[in-house]
Amino acid sequence: MKIAILSRGPQLYSTQALFEAAKLRGHEPRVIDHLYCQLVMSEGELQVRYGNEILNDIDAIIPRIGASVTFHGAALIRQFELMNVFSALSSDSLLRSRDKLRCLQILGSQGIGIPKTAFSNYIDAPKELIKEVGGIPVVIKLLKGTHGLGVILGKDESTAESVLEAFNRVHEKVIVQEFIKESNGEDIRAFVVNGKIVASMKRKAMAGEFRSNLHRGATAINIKLDSKEEAAALQATELLGLKIAGVDILQSKRGPLVLEVNPSPGLEGISLTTGVDVANKIIEFIEDQTNL
Repeated sequence: MKIAILSRGPQLYSTQALFEAAKLRGHEPRVIDHLYCQLVMSEGELQVRYGNEILNDIDAIIPRIGASVTFHGAALIRQFELMNVFSALSSDSLLRSRDKLRCLQILGSQGIGIPKTAFSNYIDAPKELIKEVGGIPVVIKLLKGTHGLGVILGKDESTAESVLEAFNRVHEKVIVQEFIKESNGEDIRAFVVNGKIVASMKRKAMAGEFRSNLHRGATAINIKLDSKEEAAALQATELLGLKIAGVDILQSKRGPLVLEVNPSPGLEGISLTTGVDVANKIIEFIEDQTNL
């Protein structure tokens, strides 16, 4: 099977792990920089061009689409889908999950536990938003942030109001969420492949930090989810239409709360922490779906 890994970084751990896993299972993988793909459409014919090459012999794609190029990535995936090429990530599920506000709306409407969240286009009165989520402290998140960037803890009312007013002045959209004190700087990352949790870990933020991203110096240990955590992760990915995802969960007094569902999760942290060959699980999934 000819598998295209859509990635901007051929040297990245996740890209290399997928490439090696596909190769070891007898496939023909290649890495394609999706930003250099051109979409060509005419009556009765769709093409994807990569430089001077027409990509017409691809059996499956594994999209590794960064948040900053979501629109282009979704358009490229859609083009492949319409050309009957299997994609490990659908264009619609990428758009649903990458939009943090839309994601929370979908999950909350279906009874999935989430931190209490408020959003408004009118934030000239930030006190109202802070009050809606239970008061200080609050977590303020840029809707376009990744890897913990654009996530700020408003420890007191004046700080939170100043941050909201600053984002408003530069026309940045943000959400305000309740701060889950009992999580104690820890969260869970569950890695889901085709309706099964293949690996899970608990991450703990470094001293003085409330964000538990590994990119920000957090540590991680291998864990087994309880039944409620497992159900939350699987239901969240199903609602968003994701077959491969990293689900971030907070442990709270009222049960597991889904923070975010990542449609293009990194493989390095979860694989090294748990010892699970997640890349191999992904290639197995593609084989099952394509029968190739």
